[in-house]
Amino acid sequence: MEHVLGTAPKTSGCLFEPPGTAIQDKSHLLLFRDELTVVLLNRFPYANGHLLLAPRRHLADLTDLAPEENCRLMAMLTACCTILRHHLHPDGLNVGLNLGTVAGAGIADHLHFHIVPRWRDDHNFMTVCAEVRTIPQHIARTFDALAPDFFALSPSLSP
Repeated sequence: MEHVLGTAPKTSGCLFEPPGTAIQDKSHLLLFRDELTVVLLNRFPYANGHLLLAPRRHLADLTDLAPEENCRLMAMLTACCTILRHHLHPDGLNVGLNLGTVAGAGIADHLHFHIVPRWRDDHNFMTVCAEVRTIPQHIARTFDALAPDFFALSPSLSP
């Protein structure tokens, strides 16, 4: 509600660059961080389990990625999809990347993928009539469910 009412404290820095060096940090909804990528739960999700995947390096465009970063992002995208399917059993997934403000990027200066689980008939009257989204599970419980699988990725994705 603080965000909706405009009373939430303003944060400095980039959402995709949470402070510290920990692999995970629940207070920042950081599910995974390694030397090249970061995965967060979206604090304002379109659906339960909505993930954000970004390179660690602050880049605005895919063409700025080094080959190693590009490969790691794709490997992490695959891992994100696998983990979401395992825990949330969606009927499908939306994977999106908006490059530039005109293309719909809310944070245009740090490229990031949205990975959104989808279920058959998940759009109901609340979204259509009132532009309100309902999430069936508290975000902290979703974090707790997904976190062990992301933590287990650490050794397997190391260079």
